[in-house]
Amino acid sequence: CRPRDRRRRVAARHVVSPGTANSPAALWRAALPVAIGVVLTFCPVPPGLAPHAWRYFAVFVAVMVALVTEPFPAGVIGLVGVTLIAGLGLPFSEAQTIAPTFRLPAESIKWALAGFSNSTVWLIFGAFIFAMGYEKTGLGRRIALMLVRRLGGSTLGLGYAVMLADVVLAPFTPSNSARSGGIVFPVVRAIPPLYGSLPGESAGKVGAYLMWTAFAATCVTSSLFLTALAPNLLALEMVKKATGLEVSWVQWFLGFAPIGLPLLLALPWLVLKIYPPEIRASAEVPPWAAQELAKIGAVTRREWTMAVLVVVALGLWIFGGRWIDATLVALLAISLMVVGRVVTWDEIVAHTTAWNTFAWFATMLTLADGLNKVGFITWFGQRSATLLAGHSPLLVLVALVGFFFVVHYLFASLTAHTIAVLPVVLAAGAAIPGMPVRTLALLLVFSIGIMGVLTPYATGPAPVYYGCGYIGRRDFWRLGFIFGLIFLA
Repeated sequence: CRPRDRRRRVAARHVVSPGTANSPAALWRAALPVAIGVVLTFCPVPPGLAPHAWRYFAVFVAVMVALVTEPFPAGVIGLVGVTLIAGLGLPFSEAQTIAPTFRLPAESIKWALAGFSNSTVWLIFGAFIFAMGYEKTGLGRRIALMLVRRLGGSTLGLGYAVMLADVVLAPFTPSNSARSGGIVFPVVRAIPPLYGSLPGESAGKVGAYLMWTAFAATCVTSSLFLTALAPNLLALEMVKKATGLEVSWVQWFLGFAPIGLPLLLALPWLVLKIYPPEIRASAEVPPWAAQELAKIGAVTRREWTMAVLVVVALGLWIFGGRWIDATLVALLAISLMVVGRVVTWDEIVAHTTAWNTFAWFATMLTLADGLNKVGFITWFGQRSATLLAGHSPLLVLVALVGFFFVVHYLFASLTAHTIAVLPVVLAAGAAIPGMPVRTLALLLVFSIGIMGVLTPYATGPAPVYYGCGYIGRRDFWRLGFIFGLIFLA
């Protein structure tokens, strides 16, 4: 190591990167949410809304902005928001008139921690551990390769293999980033070079078609299964708190399947027609998949154990709702995964994504519930009903669902969108006389997964497929708009 190189490395340690805490960009990302929250706090309270409800809303908006600017991890942002609101006693209207805030410490901490005991949050966590089991055992990659070997004789067949791989993994992988970006994408990424299809000029041979098919398919499967996307579970919990409606795993699937299944079956063909590849045959791919499977070897005991647990869990989720809770099924499966050495306890403890999501969703559910607790949702629904009065419930329903879908152009997170927009849109619709609230609620939650197709930042896997180099910037936005219209319709 030469002295000059050593000096360069020492100097590099003192350079502040754009993402560090002391950089101007990081300070701006932290200052903007605080500034917006302070400005809203000191704005005049809207007529008909209690002062403490407006202050709660100001903090809530600040938290939502922070989720967009990301000065800290999402779990930290949620924890700070819940702690601040609980410390101020804002969820309790009686604290403003009957007693000072400091006399309600027990109620405040009980409210702040309520999300961590929520069964939906634990179900989301359990599904992340399921996804880890797919990855650690290699079962997910094996399934994808087996489908490619069977269906990869043509480019259209490859499209169906990619789609089916996502379908098989989706019910047990609540992160479409882990499912599509972590399992399906690496397999799909290895196929185009077999045909000389590389990022750039030759992308159109077959690579661009496969990449868009994989991306669009994961958006549909994210809406098809309740447990295929974490915000789905979050949204149902918010719907339950706001309207009292409960939707089971089977009801969710049966509700979306009449549209979702035909859409999935048509998707590879639709992409072939709208975004056609230059190469239509793929004789080289099945032998390649067979070689990869040969390298993996025979199915291991861990894979068999994981497969059995997956089948049992799915069966209990579908048929066992009368006897066992869905969250308890997930916890039971995790326990058996550890006992059966599919995963180790140390691997579960080290799964930072699962724990971060757990903390994030626990605090976000609490914050969203607080909006209803302080009366903000009721107030907003009444004001919206006044503006929408005179129109038919069906027209309002279509307009609200369309607005909820299209406004995702402004969001880079399906979860943040769900938390910020779902309660107010649901409240606006529920306040309309004659509105079929259950239908409205289902249409809203069903659209959460499919809206991820809109932009290169709309959902977790989007940046992966956008950045792979096979789909150009103009094509990605154009296809997002076209398939967004198809999915919304």
